[in-house]
Amino acid sequence: MSETLVVFDDLRAESAQLDELVRDLLPEKWAAQTPAPRWTVAHQIAHLAWTDRAALLAMGDPDAFAGEVDKAIAAPESFVDDGADAGAAQEPAVLLAQWRGGREELQKVLRGAAAAKTKFPWYGPPMSAASMATGRLMETWAHGQDVAEALGVVRAPTDRLRHVARIGVRARDFAFAVHGVPAPDAPFRVELVAPSGELWTYGPEGAAQRVTGPALDFCLLVTQRAHRDDLDVRAEGADADRWLEIAQAFAGPPGQGRPPKGPMGPAV
Repeated sequence: MSETLVVFDDLRAESAQLDELVRDLLPEKWAAQTPAPRWTVAHQIAHLAWTDRAALLAMGDPDAFAGEVDKAIAAPESFVDDGADAGAAQEPAVLLAQWRGGREELQKVLRGAAAAKTKFPWYGPPMSAASMATGRLMETWAHGQDVAEALGVVRAPTDRLRHVARIGVRARDFAFAVHGVPAPDAPFRVELVAPSGELWTYGPEGAAQRVTGPALDFCLLVTQRAHRDDLDVRAEGADADRWLEIAQAFAGPPGQGRPPKGPMGPAV
């Protein structure tokens, strides 16, 4: 099976795993607060549904999508929250149906566009169908992590994390750029231990700047779902160390990240 088809299948599987967490929730659980400030479980699912619709618009009507980008530029601090608020205000059954319908429609469009190798506009660099699917998987996993924490569920990591890890590695220069810092010229070596025990490697073996650790911890770091102090991700070299302080796998301005939990819980 081609790598492109694999990411489509993995996106569907990641969405289905999250669907299992929320499909039978009582209304009060949809209103449960997640680690993201002000965002409930409903906000998390609403954001995923909203972003799926944005992806469909980008692939189907680039001119109309350009108008959405203009809105995001005009209101960078509230654009995403406004979309999540609108979705979360709906009845849970309506929201769930919208998310399910939108993600299945996106699957069809992504698979239909894969062979053409077309690049589609996005809030960051233009994306191919495979890259769009990878980005949707990353977001589904990351927001699913927030939902799981809100519900007190510990999810078993899977090797679908390879897609998240790859984005995190490839977004290195972007992370420096959004902080106004020139990206290092030299490549880094990244070595991550997958949930299956496989070793995932990126960059030249002899690179002086190195990052190592469990793939799960690296993915939590680059999606800013956990503080570096709470993770077993290690850097060798000043540039690699700086990267781990600012890493992000998502488009847009730098995120606020999460406070360290430490041995006694979240910092206050």
